[in-house]
Amino acid sequence: MDTTWTKEEFTTYVLLFVAHCNHIETKEESDYIISKIDEKLYNKVHTEIVMDGDEDIKLNKIKEYLEENKYTEDEKKQLLSDIKDVIFADGTVDHSERKVFMFLKKILD
Repeated sequence: MDTTWTKEEFTTYVLLFVAHCNHIETKEESDYIISKIDEKLYNKVHTEIVMDGDEDIKLNKIKEYLEENKYTEDEKKQLLSDIKDVIFADGTVDHSERKVFMFLKKILD
């Protein structure tokens, strides 16, 4: 499992994971993520998310990266804020999004 990402690549991976957690990536979610990074990085990481397929693989990659890399409290707060913004980007929050948010909040705390 390759998790040799930059922090920007990791953040993009997490945000795309959140956008895909309910199997529907809305235009609003995509637009929000692209507003945070450049489109080339978005496309690169988007391909990785799609290729990873299984949710457990994605979660394990996220956990592994966080175990191997130090995040300051401010960086964790910013990432959680960005996650919330992706979740609320389309104006609705479903059960899958709530579940993923609570899980990510737990591993980031």
